[in-house]
Amino acid sequence: MDSNRLETIVTPDASPTADDPVARARALVPLLAAHGPEMDRRQELTPEVVDALAAADFFRLLTPRHLNGQALPLHVFAEVVEAVSMGDASVGWCINQGNVSVMSSATYLAPDEALALFGDRRSGLAWGARHGRARAVKTEGGYLVTGQWDFASGSRHAPLLGAHVPAYNADGSPKLGPNGKPEDRTVIFPKGQARINRDDWASLGLRATGSDTYEVEGLFIPDARAIVRDRLEDRRDRSPITCISSHLCYAAGFSGVALGVARASLETYKELARGKQARAGMTLMRDNHAVQMEIGLLEARLRAVRCYWLSSIKAAWDEAVETGAQSMDTRMAHRLATTHAIREATEISAACYRAGGTTSVLAKEPFERRFRDAMSASQHLQGGQWHIEMVGRHLLGVEQVPAFL
Repeated sequence: MDSNRLETIVTPDASPTADDPVARARALVPLLAAHGPEMDRRQELTPEVVDALAAADFFRLLTPRHLNGQALPLHVFAEVVEAVSMGDASVGWCINQGNVSVMSSATYLAPDEALALFGDRRSGLAWGARHGRARAVKTEGGYLVTGQWDFASGSRHAPLLGAHVPAYNADGSPKLGPNGKPEDRTVIFPKGQARINRDDWASLGLRATGSDTYEVEGLFIPDARAIVRDRLEDRRDRSPITCISSHLCYAAGFSGVALGVARASLETYKELARGKQARAGMTLMRDNHAVQMEIGLLEARLRAVRCYWLSSIKAAWDEAVETGAQSMDTRMAHRLATTHAIREATEISAACYRAGGTTSVLAKEPFERRFRDAMSASQHLQGGQWHIEMVGRHLLGVEQVPAFL
């Protein structure tokens, strides 16, 4: 049967229009797929891929227009990440991580600082996860930062690093925010000011993200580049996306990565089935009723979860545009859709891997790398089932302190 709308999802557009970022992303799929094995081996994006991403302006997809960015609606951005991930999951991961990090930082920086940091087409920011073992101690004009962080996805091509650090007064007491609770500072600095350990990044999948460990000791960060993120009353930019938390912006993109890998895996399964005869079978896979049934069901599952995912992100965006805020119901719906998409897409990718038989275990075949990428992406906090439990409590009216919304 003809795939109709599906064809526009899986087939790269050879002539993308300048004002269609999703078409530009699809046009990159052949390049990304061709460079995938080499990027996996090198554990970083190749220079050719970085150049192509910069040429397509994919490092400033969420950056506001006054900073030379594209200011994409969140659902369009999610589609871009999904399309890129059909070519290579690590590239999609880096695009999401970098763009949300830049946008959520620029929102709280003075405009001149944000422009200096992020105004260039090749600007980029990578950072690791927050933990309590680092310190940012207040000093005259800024903070002295000491700490080590890991999982800095995209750090090998990004010129800037950042970190989320518990803040302290000069006397060693925790620095308190307006709510009376200890606050963190997000600090931003040139990558050259950190010590980077490339030997720590040895992962099952998403290898080309180059998610290295880095550290600084007593690094001075001026006040202008030590900000508090996700405190909506402090926003310098009040555009619609800034009322959606960074947690949920990341969720929109990382779920797009999972869906992109699932789509690529399913298309590879179809291609294999058209020409392969299983050793224990009498016919081509395509003539096997069980294979026909499985492919039909996987197609239905993937289309269904994608529609649910995209409509939920679009609903959140529409509310942000109309009201400048996000209700708790909308945030819960966003969280449920993105977490479910990661989990469902992972199962689809795994089913495609299993269907490939011994072909799937060969490193020269795309099943193997995509399976590793899918499994690694599924382990991220964004895919945890406890998000779904939280939404369930919300739907049942159980009192709780919501997290990552």
